[in-house]
Amino acid sequence: MADTPLPFLYSFRRCPYAMRGRLALHISATQCEVREIILRDKPQAMLDASPKGTVPVLVLPDGSVLEESLDIMHWALGRNDPEGWLEGEETELIATNDGPFKHHLDRYKYATRHDSDPEEHRAAAQDILMRLEERLSRSAYLCGDQRRMTDCAIFPFIRQFAATDREWFDAQDWPHLKAWLDGLLASPLFKAVMVKRPLWEVGTEGEKLF
Repeated sequence: MADTPLPFLYSFRRCPYAMRGRLALHISATQCEVREIILRDKPQAMLDASPKGTVPVLVLPDGSVLEESLDIMHWALGRNDPEGWLEGEETELIATNDGPFKHHLDRYKYATRHDSDPEEHRAAAQDILMRLEERLSRSAYLCGDQRRMTDCAIFPFIRQFAATDREWFDAQDWPHLKAWLDGLLASPLFKAVMVKRPLWEVGTEGEKLF
C-alpha cells in the first residue's frame, strides 16, 4: 500500500511567520515535508503555488494552498489541538502584533532599508511591549497559566525585536515579558522547530518536520 502523501511546507528558518506556522504544525502532530528555502532565491515551485512569494506556504495533498501563517495555525490546530491553543486566541493582540508592532519592528531593525529613524520606531514598539509586560504581570502567559495560540503567534516577533539590540532590550524593566520570552525560547517545542535543515533542492523531497 502506497504511503499517504504529506503536505509540504515552504519555510525559512528565521522568519517569524514561518516559525509560528511550524509551531502549530508540530504541536498538532501534523507531519509534513519542510522545504527550507532562502528568500533571495525563491524556487519557482513555491511561486507557482503562492505568487505573493512569502513564507510560510503549506501545500496540501489535494493541491490546495494555505499561504498565510495564521491560516496554517488554524488548519493544524483544527485537526488536533492537544494543548487547547485555540481556547487562548486573542485576535486583538495578534492583530496589534501583526500590524503596528510589525510595522515598527521592521523600521527599527531595517532602518536603512526603510530610510527610517530606528529610535522613533523602537519607542513606538516599546509602548506595545509595555502593555504586554503589564498583562504578563497578571499571568505567566498572555491568556492565562498555559501557552496558547496567542503566545506562539506573537513571541517569534518579540524574539526578533529583542535580538536587534540585545543590550538595550536587556536593560529594560520588563521582568515578566523577559521571563515569558525566555521560557518560550527555551521550550523543547521551539528548539524542535528551529532545527537547521539543508536547503531544499528542486526534484527532491523535503525533510520531515519531526
